[in-house]
Amino acid sequence: MVFTRKPLHEDVPELVAAARGDLKASLVITNGKLVNVVSGEIVPGISVGVYGSRIAYVGKDVSHMIGPDTTVIDAAGKYIAPGLLDGHCHIESTQLTVTEFARAVLPLGTTGGFFDPHEIANVCGLLGIRYMLEEARQTPLAAYLQAPSCVPSTGPHFETTGASLGPAEVAETYTWGPDVIALGEVMNFPGVVYGDDKMIGEIQETLKAGRYVDGHFTWGATDWRLPVYAAAGVTGDHECVTAEDVIERVRLGMYAKMRRGSAWHDVAQTIKAHTESSIDTRRMMLVTDDRSSESLRDEGHMDFVVRHAISQGVKPVTAFQMATINTAERFGLQRDIGAVVPGNYADIILLDGNLADVHVVTTIAAGLVVAENGKMAVELPSYTYPDEVLHSVHLEPSIMAEQLDIPAPIESGEVKARVIDVIENHVETNERIVNVPVQAGKVKLDPAGGICKIAVFERHHQTGNRSVGLVSNVRFNKPAAIAMTVSHDSHNVVVIGSSDKLMAQAANSVISQQGGVAVVTEEGVTEFPLRIAGLMSTEPFETVAEQSASISRALASAGCDLNYAFMTLSLLALVVIPTLRISDKGLVRISPAGIELVPLFAE
Repeated sequence: MVFTRKPLHEDVPELVAAARGDLKASLVITNGKLVNVVSGEIVPGISVGVYGSRIAYVGKDVSHMIGPDTTVIDAAGKYIAPGLLDGHCHIESTQLTVTEFARAVLPLGTTGGFFDPHEIANVCGLLGIRYMLEEARQTPLAAYLQAPSCVPSTGPHFETTGASLGPAEVAETYTWGPDVIALGEVMNFPGVVYGDDKMIGEIQETLKAGRYVDGHFTWGATDWRLPVYAAAGVTGDHECVTAEDVIERVRLGMYAKMRRGSAWHDVAQTIKAHTESSIDTRRMMLVTDDRSSESLRDEGHMDFVVRHAISQGVKPVTAFQMATINTAERFGLQRDIGAVVPGNYADIILLDGNLADVHVVTTIAAGLVVAENGKMAVELPSYTYPDEVLHSVHLEPSIMAEQLDIPAPIESGEVKARVIDVIENHVETNERIVNVPVQAGKVKLDPAGGICKIAVFERHHQTGNRSVGLVSNVRFNKPAAIAMTVSHDSHNVVVIGSSDKLMAQAANSVISQQGGVAVVTEEGVTEFPLRIAGLMSTEPFETVAEQSASISRALASAGCDLNYAFMTLSLLALVVIPTLRISDKGLVRISPAGIELVPLFAE
């Protein structure tokens, strides 16, 4: 089956003829309750006529469009709403291919989104982006890609990645088509504020191409540098964790993206900008950022986020606006997506019951019924990634426990050390200074002390780089380890554990798999292979979701009962999020003063 989305100007003659009734509709939806996200109301007794991939007519009566070959759907008792849009999402974080992601989210009512493929770009560069774009174009999704802005997220001084992209590469992506819509989250916000040539150049190329710039600003809401950041043309930001973050961004003309990922629970606080401070919602958006396949299966996608926002006191129609028309307007696409109006793509969902329940029963994408009652109604074409993407871990499975030793500056006693402190359900970490024991010149952790080792092994260029640090609140209560090649954003091999022996075993397991996740205890090994760039599985959605769940169960059995623990742990190498992180170059701290490498041992 071919899913065609042509530019509006090519469809105008047929759309007008169909709206008159001279051409008959391919699909008609009759007598539903329209969730009109443009006017902010629910309008009863509305019918919709579709010709090809676009909506030709919306009104009380579309009988003049019905012909012998028209498919007619009776929507009596149901709501008609625009398909949900994810305004900021990394598909790679689901561990699914684009095709399997589409299979997972279309039945849930997501018909499109704005996807930043900076995970695969950090491993495979432009080729990885190109492959994901090609695959996305084969799906029914209204899929818009963003050119990754930060590959690497900071610079080679702080981490080693598989590729490096600059202004020239960003400019090239915009020649691939209008569905490369924006510059992805500009994580190196200090670079923008202080005039880094690479970052400024990428923004200039984006604006020159008529595209949009997405942000990632983690300094405080009232920091004087937020307006500086906005002055560069950054008009959207998902790093909002408080109501004040939302308010200050909206006041500066930015779109504030409120995130509810698997492990990032920010909507409950950020939505208070509207529910308590009455800020206008036109520039407020709901997004997922990162959701695992397991949480897609167990909780949902944008339907879950909209439902959650409603539970926080947002009116249902307003919540739908935040996941449809607001998102479309942010990217200048309101003539194509985001509302059930004439001329737009026929990306439509039908909902049963109470609107607040967001119970999607039918999904229509580009004029075709693609899902009904929670199941796909069409087969999607397959896509095969080339061998170079399937063999991207350039390490030998020969890591030894001795490589995880931490030499201390004293022979015995105690020494002060910096510890990465994990915060459940948040992307940020704390920096703790803790006294750790030393024996025979090496750090010797107390198994009951609540501190684990964390190590990073560079896996892209065979540099031999590695660093070992300390992390708390992982909650292992017995000898255990987890290793993963999903380690945002550089995606080197990260290993966390309470046993050096098991840490080495876990690392060698994921290297042998050419990428993935492995949890090792004295009882055995749980593996989750991710062959595509060490990030995504080649398996179907259902298999991937179960393998993801098996990792969660293995972690929980070892005491690590953090909510969606794997996703939280996978961000401990993301060196642009406060406060303390680790890369193959060592410990990295981000503070109001900027980003810096800091020693493990504190004075």
